[in-house]
Amino acid sequence: MKAIVFDQFGGPDVLHEADIEVPQPGPGQVRVRVKAAGLNALDGKIRAGMLEAVRPMALPAVPGGELAGVVDALGEGVSDVQVGDEVLGWSDTGSYAQYALATTVAPKPAGLDWQHAVALPVASETAERVLNLLGVDAGETVLMHGASGAVGTVAIQLATARGARVIATAGPSNQDYLTSLGATATVYGDGLVERVRALAPDGVDAVFDLAGKGALEDSITLRGGTERIVTIADFGARQLGITFSQGSQERSTSRLAALAQDAAAGKLVTTVTVYPLDQAATAQQVSDAGHVRGKLVLSVD
Repeated sequence: MKAIVFDQFGGPDVLHEADIEVPQPGPGQVRVRVKAAGLNALDGKIRAGMLEAVRPMALPAVPGGELAGVVDALGEGVSDVQVGDEVLGWSDTGSYAQYALATTVAPKPAGLDWQHAVALPVASETAERVLNLLGVDAGETVLMHGASGAVGTVAIQLATARGARVIATAGPSNQDYLTSLGATATVYGDGLVERVRALAPDGVDAVFDLAGKGALEDSITLRGGTERIVTIADFGARQLGITFSQGSQERSTSRLAALAQDAAAGKLVTTVTVYPLDQAATAQQVSDAGHVRGKLVLSVD
């Protein structure tokens, strides 16, 4: 099968096409004919070797942690999914490929296309996990740093659905986008503390850092301490006494299925930029640079 692989750690240029063996599903797994693969910032960090100390990887490797596609083979013990089912979920073997294995998948609604479906698994799980860690509730104000990407797009909508007010930061070109999602938008950078205080004179109740670009010190100032601040992007968080939330293996297929239904019905907005599989290196270069609006997706067909 055709896949994107990397044989050494480095920049996006280490990614290249290769013909590799089609994976065979083990117990509890399904094999998926991939229609779309999601890109995440984590993909670039893994490719660059930044996580080798905590997550060693055997090379060559296929990147990609989420997929949408059609089930074409079942492993032993799988009974809740059938061959031919259209699904979205998390890949076990890397999703930048024509076929991938998966253990956790949810049904894809007929009214949701492949590219928008694959924008949901990682973003929705991450957004809900952090909002739960922060204990976000109705009537509260949440500050989200760097919220124009895939996780922020979903997190803003889930937070406002809880009855919270969201103040979200992004670059100048994404201010209207944040507003369209229901947030009060402001730019990041120098003077952020003063801008946020002007928008929220009574203070912010929680902070969700999606940027990882030096926003934690301002967050501590705005919160008056380190409580109810969570980052998914700043590896220096623990030195400041702030919670760093990593991906969880406790993934709810029922919750993913419900959010996919909401997306199909237009109740949950996703925004995607699509590249063909053979342009994976270009897509990762865009991801590495930041300032992405919504989700970067690889179309495999």
